[in-house]
Amino acid sequence: MGKKKAADFRYSTGETKVPWAAVGESVNKEDIMEVIKFLIPEGDKEKESYEKQLKGVEEEIKKLIEKGKLQTKLTLGPNVAAVEEKAKKFLRSKYACFLPCATHGFELAYKFAGLKPGDEVIVPAITFLSTVNYPLSIGAKVVLADVDPGTINIDPKDIERKITKKTKMIVPVHIGGYPCDMEPIMKLAKKHNLVVLEDAAHAFGASYKGKMIGTIGDFGAYSFHEVKNINSAGEGGILTTNHSCGKDFQIARFGGFDLSNPIKLWLYDVVALKWKGDYFIPGNYSVTEIQAVVFLSQLTRIKKIIERRRKAAEYLDSRFKGIPGIIPQVLDTKDIKSTYHLYLFQIDPSVLKGDIQLFKEKITAKGVTQIFHFAPLYKFIRMKQMGYDVKKIEKSCPNAEEAFRHRATHLPLYPLTDEQLKYMADAIIETIKEMRK
Repeated sequence: MGKKKAADFRYSTGETKVPWAAVGESVNKEDIMEVIKFLIPEGDKEKESYEKQLKGVEEEIKKLIEKGKLQTKLTLGPNVAAVEEKAKKFLRSKYACFLPCATHGFELAYKFAGLKPGDEVIVPAITFLSTVNYPLSIGAKVVLADVDPGTINIDPKDIERKITKKTKMIVPVHIGGYPCDMEPIMKLAKKHNLVVLEDAAHAFGASYKGKMIGTIGDFGAYSFHEVKNINSAGEGGILTTNHSCGKDFQIARFGGFDLSNPIKLWLYDVVALKWKGDYFIPGNYSVTEIQAVVFLSQLTRIKKIIERRRKAAEYLDSRFKGIPGIIPQVLDTKDIKSTYHLYLFQIDPSVLKGDIQLFKEKITAKGVTQIFHFAPLYKFIRMKQMGYDVKKIEKSCPNAEEAFRHRATHLPLYPLTDEQLKYMADAIIETIKEMRK
């Protein structure tokens, strides 16, 4: 007999005289109705009609349960496995692991890379806190590189300036879904024997020179949080790699439980894992079947979603082109395909009477929501609390400082109506004209 497949040990024993079900308390009709009421809450009008319709749904669910059966597997089941197979095919990646969020993907990648206290990790000055949580938590040094002023992505030239003998990893972040310039980054990594972890939280479906973003570096981590282009019931993430350590992803996801080689008289073994560096202890990053079901459904729409967002960005660019003071979003090229998670809007303060802070005030007053993703990491007190010289870092990242203080914000590219897009463009153009007077 061959080895058993490594998997989650919380399985149903099947039909026996006294079975041991995987689900201790089934999700019943009442639970399902609460989920429906949460996902489709009562509107501002038609309360009576809503209640009547809800009652009808409850009756139909009762009938459906009588014809079918209640789910006997709620976590790490066949739908989670299906997500991983679909993701590997979509991304053209050898290994993929479905996780509760991208933060867990970063953590696993850092652990497989063998990151330890004292090692240095180069990340862009502008990114989300999750990118650096694990390095900071173990005493590794986070080195903030400046950004490219045109894309707000990490600047490869500043990466090169900040590499030292202690540098272990580079973490490019594809802000807004627009790919970083990966070719020079990978050349630097090869030259200095560094591990590259792509923070592709915004970039599921983006590509660079024919390769899917997240599969160019050693690892790629994606987010399916509720604000992303697609989500997996509010939270979710995927970690990818083409390296052999990917075969251990599923064991790493659940505590190191290994069913393929159970110890004598027991169900499984428990292992530590390694790829580069020392052994590490896996955590628990279990993901639910409900998350997987939602992801699989939304994955079928991802290309249409990106296309709709791309058209919205192209419309905004067409409206902003040639207007003094506006620097539009950089669009797709032959080699670079974005996900258009965000629209990067920049101004040139030198031709306006005011900077992005005044623009934000004026455009907010006109009812247009916008927010710059994200504040530079050196602005947060956490960095100072961890012993970083934030003033020194700020001086070493002039483009990040200029973008945050004076030039950049992000516009939404959700499924806005034509009227909303037109209003946003009109309001921005009007505001810029006011700032030129």
